[in-house]
Amino acid sequence: MNNDPIARFKELLGQAAQLGIQPYNAAAFAACGKDLQPTVRMLLLKDVDERGFVFYTNLQSRKARQLDDNPRAAACFWWERLKRQVRIEGRVEKVSDREADEYFASRPRGSQIGAWASHQSSELSSREELLAAVASVSAKFGNQPVPRPPHWSGYRLVPERIEFWHEQPDRLHERELYTRHENGWQMTLLAP
Repeated sequence: MNNDPIARFKELLGQAAQLGIQPYNAAAFAACGKDLQPTVRMLLLKDVDERGFVFYTNLQSRKARQLDDNPRAAACFWWERLKRQVRIEGRVEKVSDREADEYFASRPRGSQIGAWASHQSSELSSREELLAAVASVSAKFGNQPVPRPPHWSGYRLVPERIEFWHEQPDRLHERELYTRHENGWQMTLLAP
């Protein structure tokens, strides 16, 4: 067993991808703003390394506003076919402009245009309003490359706690909690 929780997570993520689980990189993501009302939504993990778990969003979204108010969050990955769950808790920080630019450039053109056209989390009068905005942005950029909008970037969930859960018979599940300390990670077993 790998004692590095990031490497261990990457192994599970790779297994989920190899099994064809779609989307293998989906996580339930929870945040809470200054109103103390927790919210949860699904998001897609776009990168993971020793620094943390990266996702991208509109910086004017409800999620981003909550993270500005309270830069702490939690994520939960669940792969039913693997009978595995991974929970991550920690603080969030914005990714660098270079990272956001590189990822934005790798997105499909339609997603790039959507990032400009959608005022994420704001009310729409109709679906046609959104489609008109997409058409307007498409016309604006024509065949030119679509730059990253100033209101779009990424966050890194910097883990302080990572829990690996493995389903077992009779609900005697295996739970291993990794807690980050100055000298690295410490692992403890938890009762199911």
